[in-house]
Amino acid sequence: MGGLDLTFLNWELIRNFVLKGFWFSVQLTIIATLGGIVFGTVLALMRLSGKKVLMLPATIYVNGMRSIPLVMVILWFFLLVPVIIGRPVGAEYSAIITFVAFEAAYFSEIMRAGIQSIPRGQVYAGQALGMTYGQNMRLVVLPQAFRNMLPVLLTQTIILFQDTSLVYAIGAYDLLKGFSTAGKIYGRPEEAYLLAAVVYFVVCYSLSYLVKRLQARIAIIR
Repeated sequence: MGGLDLTFLNWELIRNFVLKGFWFSVQLTIIATLGGIVFGTVLALMRLSGKKVLMLPATIYVNGMRSIPLVMVILWFFLLVPVIIGRPVGAEYSAIITFVAFEAAYFSEIMRAGIQSIPRGQVYAGQALGMTYGQNMRLVVLPQAFRNMLPVLLTQTIILFQDTSLVYAIGAYDLLKGFSTAGKIYGRPEEAYLLAAVVYFVVCYSLSYLVKRLQARIAIIR
């Protein structure tokens, strides 16, 4: 540790290199979370529909995505899609599309578990009131399921933020890329990676603490 020099860190470095990457990592996390929840909910409803024509493709998609490392999916999309469509997609767009598609499989399982956690009696009560399947899900099941799943959804979002560092493999300018670029320019790569690890730790630990507090509050409400 005696050879480390952290004095190279200054506001100019943060403004010119780190903030741009941090902003993209945050954007990617938010978009992938929202997109993953939307498509994950659709996949979960397909798997719970009881209709084989819907269950089979959703099951294959979810299990397939969950069996492949995320970095492989990122590289496949970034390298193969331009060959298929005949033009480059771009690192940032590739990262966004890949993360939404990949995270949908994980959010699907969370949504499915949350929906199944709602007592069947409430579903039957909705049916007795004349609600359709869609109305029952929208007005009775999903609002309660979202409240039950909220801590798990936020925890998955924290993991997603950590995984944004994988877009470094295709050259997207994320938080890790920002620190890496600054380290190369200033000749301090070890210090740059150390500071990147500290930033990831502080952000993820802070969010984990907030999720823990939220989980305790939800438990009290129950």
